[in-house]
Amino acid sequence: MRLQVARIGKPHGIRGEVTVQVQTDTPEERFSAGEELIVIDGPVKSLTVKNARWNKTILLLSFQEINDRNQAETLRGARLEIEVSDEPEDDSDEWYEHELLDLKVMLEGEQVGVITALRTNPAQDLLVFEDTDGNEVYLPFVDEFVPEVDPEAGIVVITPPAGLLSLNSDDSTEEEH
Repeated sequence: MRLQVARIGKPHGIRGEVTVQVQTDTPEERFSAGEELIVIDGPVKSLTVKNARWNKTILLLSFQEINDRNQAETLRGARLEIEVSDEPEDDSDEWYEHELLDLKVMLEGEQVGVITALRTNPAQDLLVFEDTDGNEVYLPFVDEFVPEVDPEAGIVVITPPAGLLSLNSDDSTEEEH
């Protein structure tokens, strides 16, 4: 099974370093020197970490195969994944993004959207879904608002606070007046 651990951002400097959006709880383990990462949507199939360092809150990576800014620019937007062994099923409330993508979002028995992403944040994760009107909606991924996740049934049941689903709609400001 593959697990996404980062998305490459812009180049940093002239020696091939790149910024990355970290999508793992253990960056020091995932990005240690010598780790081989699988590249998705990039010009190469894999990269080997040469160095990882923090610049304030941004992780900078350099790779053995990338030597200059021009090469680094070709990686922009690529996803970095690792191969992990399938772990036995447990009753954990932890989910990987790939397990949630494309699940139907259900509210009171009706489909109100489809999961498009999981944003991991230090305080709490956000479940991102596209509602039936095509709007992107962010919902804190906490038991109170997401009481049920059932990948086998292909659904996520939500109980959002009043007004959250209409927050992103274009006519929400008109309703307030």
